[in-house]
Amino acid sequence: MKRRQFIKAASVSLAAAAVASPAIAQSMPELKWRLTASWPKSLDTLFGACEVLSKAVAEATDNKFQIQTFAAGEIVPALQALDAASNATVEIAHTASYYYFGKDPTFAYGTSVAFGPNQRLNQGWFINGGGGDVLNEFYKKYNVMMLLCGNTGCQMGGWFRKEIKSVDDLKGLKFRIGGFPGRVIQKLGGVPQLLGAPDIYPALEKGVIDAAEWVGPYDDEKLGFYKVAKYYYTPGWWEGGSMLGAFINVDKWNSLPKNYQAILRNASAYANDWCVAKYDLVNPPALKRLIANGTQLRAFSPQIMDACWKAAKELHADIAKTNASFKKVKESMEAFQGAAYPWFRVAELNYDSFMIRHLAG
Repeated sequence: MKRRQFIKAASVSLAAAAVASPAIAQSMPELKWRLTASWPKSLDTLFGACEVLSKAVAEATDNKFQIQTFAAGEIVPALQALDAASNATVEIAHTASYYYFGKDPTFAYGTSVAFGPNQRLNQGWFINGGGGDVLNEFYKKYNVMMLLCGNTGCQMGGWFRKEIKSVDDLKGLKFRIGGFPGRVIQKLGGVPQLLGAPDIYPALEKGVIDAAEWVGPYDDEKLGFYKVAKYYYTPGWWEGGSMLGAFINVDKWNSLPKNYQAILRNASAYANDWCVAKYDLVNPPALKRLIANGTQLRAFSPQIMDACWKAAKELHADIAKTNASFKKVKESMEAFQGAAYPWFRVAELNYDSFMIRHLAG
């Protein structure tokens, strides 16, 4: 009797295994996707985040799900990356949302707005504070969805041929500045220019532009701006903690098995953390090298900062009056930011201020 029960149980187990194996195999199909980035390969932190994402997905799927990464210009130009994902030329674009503010100013909030949250708060808002939900509701209009896939931290204020001592010095200034914050510069009399990374140095060298900002010491050093502009300003008030995104074509995302969606989410989160950690590693020594090479470090004056704050708040309020998507995302971010900064003042600011006094050389 026991022998017959054993044989019956074994037969059932084998039959179940025969059914399960094809099911598992079907849930791990072989896929090859393409990712186009807004960065050249030489920017090994920004483009590196793309490579980290791709490697993590491949390793988690035993190379069944492969994402081939392409630098700016290899498939489409730097500032057409999101369009390529939207129309399914590629499955993923790694880019900065605010590059596309010309389509709708709401795109700015997916990267950074003037006097927006720092890196920690931007991430908190996106992941747990409702930011990801309201942004992806907006992105659906363009047939993409966003996963966090990098952050630069607080950026620098850019490279200038002359010192910027007052608001009047901004008037007529041809300034390469990323995306929507250029509208603030415009309100103060400047002339914003939006250029991809490869085009900035030649424009600055030839005098086509008077000043340029990119990210921070490590990337700026690689792009060579210190060779053609002497004054390096801080802070980049328009990019307190700029989020980068993996923008995935919605139809392609929906076609993925659930386990592949989970793997891609986790890989993007890992690339996000890697990017932040890499910048924290490489920016400090890069700044020291730049100063040793003659760079003059400057801070925007309180007068300039206050004028920019006022102009930014006026601009955002005006747009919110006529753009429902902008208003919805703006209110979500500002509510989170307004509640979080008083807490940062209690602990983080006090601790960091103490440590800076005792450790900064």
